[in-house]
Amino acid sequence: MGGCIMKSIIANGYRLISFGGSMIARMGILCVSALLILLIYGQAKLSAEEHDITLHYTSGGSAAAIAAAGFNLADVQYVEQLNALPPGMKGLIWLDESSGVTPRFIAKVTPFIGNPKLFGFRLCDEPDITGKYHSPAVSPAALKAEADWIRANVPGAVTFVTLMDMGSFEAPHFMNTFNPANTGIDFFGLDPYPVRGKVFDLDFIDRTVEAAVAAGIPLNKIVPVFQAFGGGNWRTYTGGVRDVYKLPTPNQANQIFARWATYAPNPAFDFAYAWGSQNGDTKLGSTSPEALSLRAAFKAHNTARSR
Repeated sequence: MGGCIMKSIIANGYRLISFGGSMIARMGILCVSALLILLIYGQAKLSAEEHDITLHYTSGGSAAAIAAAGFNLADVQYVEQLNALPPGMKGLIWLDESSGVTPRFIAKVTPFIGNPKLFGFRLCDEPDITGKYHSPAVSPAALKAEADWIRANVPGAVTFVTLMDMGSFEAPHFMNTFNPANTGIDFFGLDPYPVRGKVFDLDFIDRTVEAAVAAGIPLNKIVPVFQAFGGGNWRTYTGGVRDVYKLPTPNQANQIFARWATYAPNPAFDFAYAWGSQNGDTKLGSTSPEALSLRAAFKAHNTARSR
């Protein structure tokens, strides 16, 4: 951990020196950077102390299939699916709701009230506060209304969203979007996928976590989202150049687990994206030799961290 943070400190120091900044300005930048390091290290300790057992979630897949790979938190939409989960497995309900407490929202949530297999609700995926990338625009107030309603009516259930990175591979950005203070949401998924056609950059995880903490999301509210897909029609940008995602090798997956563990050693849950193919890609639930090898790495990770 901290490779990216230390690079930022050094870069800031050299930048000020090159512009002839005063000693006070240089010390100010270094002090702020040092405080960020202390904040992240302190929050990592809190995260480890707060959650004794980490649940392991993946989107898609049957309960039997994901259980065989060590997952114990299932992607669920209907009560019948939740009731059918095997002993020891909980359900995270996919709502796909971001418009506030509408009649449709209430109708979706109400059937799960009081169900002992319920873990919580995944409100939506990567809400866009601007409406530029995902339409319509989502407001923090709408998500807060949903989280507050669930908290009041479904005691013990958690709320969760994955966040959209409004920045870039080089400079992730979450400022002035969504955080616990303006939404009341319990957990926020961060998905810096580091395995690409052009690079394998673990520091992307560092940059993303730093940006989230700076935007008001404490480490104990962060859910690591692990890359478990590659190929297909997904496209991204690396260094401003069009790029593709590659399926991680088992060795790369283990490095991803290790890097994330420096920030979230015992999160409430982690998230392998994803089990089922969505865009012609190879996913964790695929039957190719590469996917089966990756699945074995996830099983080793999941069973080790569930003890």
